[in-house]
Amino acid sequence: MVERDDNPAADDRVVSFDSERLILVDEADREIGHASKADAHAGKGILHRAFSLFVFNPAGELLLQQRAASKPLWPGYWANSCCSHPRGGEDMDTATQRRLREELGFTCALEYLYKFQYHAEYGDAGSETELCWVYVGASDAPVRVNDTEIAAWRYVKPDALDREIAEAPDHFTPWLKMEWQRLRSEFANRLPGSDEPPRRRCEA
Repeated sequence: MVERDDNPAADDRVVSFDSERLILVDEADREIGHASKADAHAGKGILHRAFSLFVFNPAGELLLQQRAASKPLWPGYWANSCCSHPRGGEDMDTATQRRLREELGFTCALEYLYKFQYHAEYGDAGSETELCWVYVGASDAPVRVNDTEIAAWRYVKPDALDREIAEAPDHFTPWLKMEWQRLRSEFANRLPGSDEPPRRRCEA
């Protein structure tokens, strides 16, 4: 089921706040406390729970977004369809649908595939230190982006994205490159619109 957001004011509303209360976790993804979004990303960062969403259209093309210039980490980089964090007291189902609606103006069914831990630094501006849950979904709903989060968006065929990342890796966020590589190898047969067999045994 697809839900559209018909709120005409949604395009430029501010939906990210430094004071957001993120969920701190240990390496086994057990909750150990909370921290503000600003504190969780400062310096080397503090391990916290996050999610990345990969949404495909009926043609099997992936929705990419270019991060807004105002983003403190990796502004102007191309990233997957949507990524963010559950807030304190919020479960993943609620958080992922909220963020789709806030950033892209629609919601859609999502399938959880795997989670992983990573750390990436963006100069002196801060770091991503996340235990990230990765989901895929499909949607034919119109895209209406939030201008405060997204500078541009486009659909791209999987093979074309492989080539773009190989030719210009610095144009893409580190988490997109890590997640896309694993999606294309271990989970290829579970990507919407794909008829490819898995290249490796799946490990969820």
